[in-house]
Amino acid sequence: MKLFDVYPLFDVNIVKGKGCKVWDDKGQEYLDLYGGHAVISIGHSHPHYINKVSEQLSQLGFYSNSVINTLQTELASRLGRICGYDDYQLFLINSGAEANENALKLASFANGRTRVLSAEKAFHGRTSLAVEVTNNPKIIAPINDNGHVTYLPLNDLPAWEAELAKGDVCAVILECIQGVGGIKMATEQFAKGLQEACKKYGAFLICDEIQCGYGRSGRFFAHQWLGIRPDIITVAKGIANGFPMGAVLIAPHLKPVYGQLGTTFGGNHLACAAALAVLDVFEQEQLVENAHEVGEYLIDQLKALQKDFPVITEVRGRGMMIGVELAVPYKEIRQRLLFEQHCFTGCAGTHILRLLPPLCLTKTEADDFISRLKQVLLSA
Repeated sequence: MKLFDVYPLFDVNIVKGKGCKVWDDKGQEYLDLYGGHAVISIGHSHPHYINKVSEQLSQLGFYSNSVINTLQTELASRLGRICGYDDYQLFLINSGAEANENALKLASFANGRTRVLSAEKAFHGRTSLAVEVTNNPKIIAPINDNGHVTYLPLNDLPAWEAELAKGDVCAVILECIQGVGGIKMATEQFAKGLQEACKKYGAFLICDEIQCGYGRSGRFFAHQWLGIRPDIITVAKGIANGFPMGAVLIAPHLKPVYGQLGTTFGGNHLACAAALAVLDVFEQEQLVENAHEVGEYLIDQLKALQKDFPVITEVRGRGMMIGVELAVPYKEIRQRLLFEQHCFTGCAGTHILRLLPPLCLTKTEADDFISRLKQVLLSA
């Protein structure tokens, strides 16, 4: 049997990681400024993470959600305290797409509506509802194209208010910093106005924090920079540092009903142990604060580099979620960073390098990346 060929692959086989570095099967070291699509939050192979996951696996890796799992309640309690939402409720699943699926279902169960507002260039996942609210017709199969969604320009508040005023909107789903969309950021004025309009017209506000959340922006959630408090928050990626896990944080005015939601693997013992280890490291090493300090430092260094290299047209982002927009397609620069400078970066659109390093990145490693990028640009 062959693998179903869905990804164009770099000819690199990564076999080991430590902190913000990874190594291939030939022993070549790489600086990781992408963290496996923003998944690696506390760094590769953190010793505390390894110990906690190994310890749990030696006792019990999985059992049914039909019995008590105290790791789930511990995770809910600690996450609520750390992120500032201790009055919310937690539903644990396996992925970001699944988190968004359940968030949209909850909203529809609550108000009985079916229409959703989503932003242009939004990305919310690849499953049924999640892909329908994703603004990319190339990945929406006909069976998923059910006419539930209206896409609107980010930060155009009057356009969103006009749609909400029609009174039939179930939910608004929003990335406060768009990932695949190119590190476009919602403004505070837009976010606050949108929240007010949702309340006025009976729609639920869902903040998709799958990529921009979990400390990446320099606050626990990106929407916390904007002074809003959504009805539902979805998370995944960095929650368990690579172990498949997702979650929905649900406001207290949304009441659970037996049978509406469910999961087989969600919140299993091993996943909870991984997520708790991540929170341990967040607190012990102050990684959210580090994401802010080192991320802003890296942004400043990139803007300084921009003055010498006009091929960089814009640098934007918060914390360790950064977009470097180029005047040329990113492909050659990204490939040279990988194969000549041995540095992993991401991309968005056709002209944007996307940087999503582990939150433990140091200023020394940020300087190292700037040096490597400079070498590529000097000969571009």
